[in-house]
Amino acid sequence: MAAMTARLPRRGRGFWYSVAIDLLWPLVVLFVRMRMGGRANIPRRGPVLLASNHLSFADPVTLTAFALVSGRVPRYFAKASLWRAPVLGWVMSSGRHIPVDRGTARAGHALDAARTSLEEGECVIVYPEGTFTSDPDGWPMRGKNGVARVALTTRTPVVPVAQWGTRELLPPGRFLPRPWRRVSVVAGAEVDLSDLYGLEPTKVVLDEATARIMGAITGLLTGIRELPGPGTR
Repeated sequence: MAAMTARLPRRGRGFWYSVAIDLLWPLVVLFVRMRMGGRANIPRRGPVLLASNHLSFADPVTLTAFALVSGRVPRYFAKASLWRAPVLGWVMSSGRHIPVDRGTARAGHALDAARTSLEEGECVIVYPEGTFTSDPDGWPMRGKNGVARVALTTRTPVVPVAQWGTRELLPPGRFLPRPWRRVSVVAGAEVDLSDLYGLEPTKVVLDEATARIMGAITGLLTGIRELPGPGTR
C-alpha cells in the first residue's frame, strides 16, 4: 500500500475530494491491514460500474483505496443530505459524486446523473442494496434495480466487488475505527448482461440483471470470508 502511494491517480479528483483522499490514505496504510484481489478486472479507462456489498460506514474509504490502486478515481451514489453537511458537502461536490434524493420524486434524477458520468468515461461505485445489509452474518440482501437499469440502458460493464472486515473496522454505532483490522476487497470478472441488452427494461428483465449482479457479489464474498492473512496482490 505504501509503495503504491506515488502511483495513485490524481487527475479528476477535484480539490476537496483530493484533500480528503490525501488525509485518509496514510491512515488506511498505517492502520488497516488491506488485502486486495482482482484489480486486473477493473478497466483502467472508460466507463465502468463497480457494484459492491455494503457493511459499514468504512466501506467508502476502503473501496476508494481499492479503486485508486486499480488506477481509477471513483464517483459514488450517495444520499443528497451529505451535500448539505459542513465540509463533507465540499468533498461531495468536488468529487462529482451523484446525489440521491431517497423517497422523493427526484430520486430518478440520480440515474440521469449516473448516465452522464458514465458517458464521460467515469468509474461509478454503487451499493445495489441501497443500505447496510441487515443480515446478522453479513451476507448481501436483495439488490435494488437501479444499477441494472443504468447498466442495461448505457451498456456499461458491471464489475462485482466484495468487501469483508469493514464491519469489524468500524462497527455500527461507533464513530472511531478500530485499528489494525484485516479488510479484504476483491473484484470479479464483468457480469455478463449482454443477452439482456436491447430488451425492454421490464421488471422481469431488471430483476434478472440484478440477480446476476448480486449473485456475483455473493460468490466473491464467499471466497474472501475464508482468506487467511493480510497482503496485497
